[in-house]
Amino acid sequence: MSVVPAARRMNGSGLTSERTRARMIERLRAEGIVEARVLAAMAAVPRHIFVDEALAHRAYEETALPIGAGQFISRPYAVARVLELLVAGREAGRVLEVGTGCGYQAAVLAQLAAEVYSIERIRELAERARANLRPLRLANLRLVYGDGANGLAAAAPFDSIVVAAAAPQVPQALLAQLAPGGRLVLPLASGRSAQRLALIERRRNGFVEKALDPVRFVPLKAGTR
Repeated sequence: MSVVPAARRMNGSGLTSERTRARMIERLRAEGIVEARVLAAMAAVPRHIFVDEALAHRAYEETALPIGAGQFISRPYAVARVLELLVAGREAGRVLEVGTGCGYQAAVLAQLAAEVYSIERIRELAERARANLRPLRLANLRLVYGDGANGLAAAAPFDSIVVAAAAPQVPQALLAQLAPGGRLVLPLASGRSAQRLALIERRRNGFVEKALDPVRFVPLKAGTR
């Protein structure tokens, strides 16, 4: 993977032009994303600095791209859909992201939320995300290297939790760290390959879960490496 610093690529290849990102936003609208705050946040973040320089010309395509360590940056629609579910009709508040990856979704979340904590279990990716995010100077975003399946108890409770990997069931640690009235969005796996996006809300009488779109994410794993 390229080691060209993100700061040097901020204005490269014409990819930061408003027209380039505007085309992505128009495509997202055509695909059904209607939350104006999510669209504005994605328009504000230069997606191409989060991928390898050789793939930068594909950064705004509707496709997932490899970011190293066997992981991927999700396609734009997948990011927009998850974040729309998270904030529809409410403020994001304090957010926990499980699975920083390259840092792109964390950067978008930082446009939407008062405070964002993002945790990554793979050291190589945690370091790469930190380098990618540095030139954006997002004061409300904190990166953590650790086991995201355990959440981040030291900063809990969270108004919003988003998980960027598929689990066979919702980790109990994340449910425990969700604030009353909070929302958790994650892909849930059933069987070997079937996955569905799930929206979980913490209400006075317990948790309410809704199964939504079929999706495809890498599996959620415990531990660090």
